[in-house]
Amino acid sequence: MDKIEHRTVVTNGINMHIALTGTGPVIMFLHGFPELWYSWRHQLLSLSSVGYRCIAPDLRGYGDTDAPRSVSEYTGLHLAGDLIGLLDSLGIDMVFLVGHDWGAMIAWYFCTFRPDRVKALINTSVPFLPRNPQGNLLQWFRALFGDDYYFLRFQEPGEAEDDFAQVDTKRLMIKFFTNFGPNAPLLPKGVGVKAFPDPPSLPSWLSEEDINYYAEKFNLTGFTGGLNYYRATAMYTLFNLLINFT
Repeated sequence: MDKIEHRTVVTNGINMHIALTGTGPVIMFLHGFPELWYSWRHQLLSLSSVGYRCIAPDLRGYGDTDAPRSVSEYTGLHLAGDLIGLLDSLGIDMVFLVGHDWGAMIAWYFCTFRPDRVKALINTSVPFLPRNPQGNLLQWFRALFGDDYYFLRFQEPGEAEDDFAQVDTKRLMIKFFTNFGPNAPLLPKGVGVKAFPDPPSLPSWLSEEDINYYAEKFNLTGFTGGLNYYRATAMYTLFNLLINFT
């Protein structure tokens, strides 16, 4: 990955780490939880080789980007504002926007607040649902999946962090990245993330080198920054601009 350049830019009151490569029309990639710019490493190299300038930030709270402690600094306005400031700092007017998981949610905010800066949007993993200002995301999840649903388990400050600390970070990342299936991810109280099974081996698309990279970064930063995205939903009804849960 020698072709990928790394920079730190000042945006919206924080220092943001970005990975970038290539020249041409700009594609900006937004990662999810618990991920980093690194999740887009293959796309950065592949698409830059065919004439695009590719940018992938560590989002607010992750990796080498600043992680404010207060949940109040993780609203949709903050997260979209970080990206607008990033583009302004690089002199970029418009981008193709690509999001995954939480990155998809941030991308929808970006498109809502500043459609003039987006050429096209591609999102994965999370479906778009229309607006309902009266919707209550946490109540909706509780009715569907019960109190053990992971999103609800992440709400209490410190609880998920203490749970994650019971598992080696490398093993934790393997659990997160390989826990796929048709059932809702549940973290029963008293069991927590240990409820996620350990795979017999790493899948072909996930190497020991990859796991080591993620584990090294999260060992340094912890998980509170990423978990604050979930907690901000309770404080500010973060999704009510975009999502209908009735």
